[in-house]
Amino acid sequence: MKIAIYSRGLDAEQSNPLLILLDELARYDTTVHLYEPLLQQFTLPAEMVSNIIPFNGSQDLNEEIECLISLGGDGTMLDAVTLVRDYGIPILGINFGRLGFLASISREELGSAVDALVNRTYVVDKRSLLHLDSNESLFGDAPFALNEFAIHKRETSPMIKIHTYLNGEFLNSYWADGLIVSTPTGSTGYNMSCNGPILFPDASSFVITPVAPHNLNVRSIVVPDTNVVSFEVEGRADQFICALDARREIVNKSVQLAIRREKFCISLVRLNENSFLSTLRTKLTWGLDKRN
Repeated sequence: MKIAIYSRGLDAEQSNPLLILLDELARYDTTVHLYEPLLQQFTLPAEMVSNIIPFNGSQDLNEEIECLISLGGDGTMLDAVTLVRDYGIPILGINFGRLGFLASISREELGSAVDALVNRTYVVDKRSLLHLDSNESLFGDAPFALNEFAIHKRETSPMIKIHTYLNGEFLNSYWADGLIVSTPTGSTGYNMSCNGPILFPDASSFVITPVAPHNLNVRSIVVPDTNVVSFEVEGRADQFICALDARREIVNKSVQLAIRREKFCISLVRLNENSFLSTLRTKLTWGLDKRN
């Protein structure tokens, strides 16, 4: 069994769970591919290092790897999506962060997670992505996102006007600080913080949510993800921010942008007991009375 391990970086207190994970995997017939910056960060036992294959990016991964384990928070999971791309490698997230909607498995469940991987008793959820088309080269060879695409004014500029179209038909002109197009997975992220609705992960929809709109009657709208959502941006400033998940680029307002559903999906691994509803109850404390 071939397993890849990725993390943005771990502090000294988090090095012990990495050692525990490597020890657990060593108990089975596994080949471990470890992100090289992470390998260089810690001094691992020599006998452990001899069984590790370092990797630096997506070019070092392939379809033979059965799972990529992400150590960190949801931001680390979003990085992992750009690594696995369309290889079909499932991603298992161990939460070293705070909220953890995507990386929903706690570090205390490391042993259970490894057992589930080895015995193949886990559940794989397919998650849709969105794809950005543009008349300029943006975001290199990874113009896709698991959570959301966002247009946002620059820090010191006035609000912008975003003309939005569905399959070429005019939808609305948003006077706002920005606009979010979210996948169902991303509906619990930036979209939710801007009062957008929460969607079930298997919904075939996009959510379009304005950021600080000037008009009080402007609300989020849920549209089928078979639509192509395109934009024209006006503003006093010549540039604005274009974002895919945590990645950002500054673009000119003359750029042409369109969002569609990506052709491939991402597979997320969860343990049997970790359903979407249980995650909502746990992370948002739904059903719990905190007044006492």
